[in-house]
Amino acid sequence: MIKYHVCKDQTISSIRVSGHANYKKHGEDIVCAAVSTATILSANLLERMGFKGDYTVSVEEGFFDLKVIQSNPNLEYVLINLEETLKELELQYPKYIKHQKEG
Repeated sequence: MIKYHVCKDQTISSIRVSGHANYKKHGEDIVCAAVSTATILSANLLERMGFKGDYTVSVEEGFFDLKVIQSNPNLEYVLINLEETLKELELQYPKYIKHQKEG
């Protein structure tokens, strides 16, 4: 199962995604592919928008961790979009992706 956690007060300070959906076998797993695409697209967009020093990102097999150093409205919009995408995927595939709440 993929688990994701979004940490925020007034703005998003971090997004962590980990695990594998196991929806289908490797190479055919549309849930993993969708999550991977959303996370990498978001990180790449932030870099292309010139926010490289405003966040850190770690990407490994089955793991994505983005931490905000300095927020701004445009960076926040990208992260809100990522959060909403993960929520939509969770609604469509509730057995394979879950929001991990604090505590």
